[in-house]
Amino acid sequence: MGIILDVLPVYLRVHDVSLAAIGVFSSLTLPWTLKPLWAPLVDRFGARQHWITAALLTMACASIAIPLTNPSVPTTVLVAAVLVLTIAGATQDIAIDAYTIGLLDPGEEGVGNGVRVSAYRAALIATGGGVLLLAGRIGWPAAFVATGAIFFALAIAAWRTPRLPIVRQPASEWARAFVAWLARPGAAAVLLFILLYKLGDVSMGPMVRPFWLDSGLTVDDVALVSTTVGIGLSVAGALAGGAFTSRYGIFHGLWALGLLQAFSNLAYAGAASIGGGRPAIYAASMLESFTGGLGTAAFLAFLMHVCQREQAATQYALLSALFGLTRSVSAPFTGVAATHLGYASYFAATFVLAFPAYALLPWIRSWIHDRPPQRIIETT
Repeated sequence: MGIILDVLPVYLRVHDVSLAAIGVFSSLTLPWTLKPLWAPLVDRFGARQHWITAALLTMACASIAIPLTNPSVPTTVLVAAVLVLTIAGATQDIAIDAYTIGLLDPGEEGVGNGVRVSAYRAALIATGGGVLLLAGRIGWPAAFVATGAIFFALAIAAWRTPRLPIVRQPASEWARAFVAWLARPGAAAVLLFILLYKLGDVSMGPMVRPFWLDSGLTVDDVALVSTTVGIGLSVAGALAGGAFTSRYGIFHGLWALGLLQAFSNLAYAGAASIGGGRPAIYAASMLESFTGGLGTAAFLAFLMHVCQREQAATQYALLSALFGLTRSVSAPFTGVAATHLGYASYFAATFVLAFPAYALLPWIRSWIHDRPPQRIIETT
């Protein structure tokens, strides 16, 4: 994800690719939307580690293939390499999400996802910023080869993780249970809420790095702020968001932490309105890193909370794909909108997009069964 969201826009922009083309490239995240189509295979066949390891090896090969063509004139080879990378990444996510649901007991989603999101956001920023730092020193081809090597190492680590027992349902029973899950009262509101919850965040994302570069920052500037303070604040935000969600419940976490997350868009709008500059951009980035961790921890805890373990891969893939659909559908329009509105007005508009989901909160509450905080009772 770091390659697609952070590295690829910079890689294309420094090779004079237009904002509109960068936005279209961002739409290659579509496999994260379509992954429910093959998620049942992960539920039905093989151990989670088989899928994770195969996906990582595929991503390693795709990363090495990206710099084989001239990015100034994007070719079919470049598009294919990015598409293979996203398909493998989506498949990995299916298996990792199902594995996590199998590990967590009900009531542990908040803290568990705080840890998980902190690792995810640290990896997202470290991969994005780390590759940019490498590219500035050893060149883009070598940086992508180093990324492939990291994926190979992660494949070895994934293969060695503990196996979990998987309950396989007969095909007919599996299908009936899945249809019953989708037919629960309030299901339509839940699906629409998931589609809209991160709309403001994902609409801003593809244009953040181009804004930095167009404001006069260098590739090293982009990398350094992401891989230093950004990592620490993302991890702190995710852990704090997980702790808040476990303490006060998933419902309160969704609206309170989501609101804080939306304000980072206004910070970028403010930075753009004064013409950018390192202090303003760095401040906006720091706020985005921390609040992004807060909101994501609560959101993923909600997604896991409403899934059943027997169909963890398929159900979570469907829910997370809806979030991915938001990103894929909005991506092609981000560059066009930013070009016509200007960065300041565009970032302000993405702040407004964060709020339609809040109108659905009363309808999704019946799907949330928060447990009261656990207390240790001492006896003498």
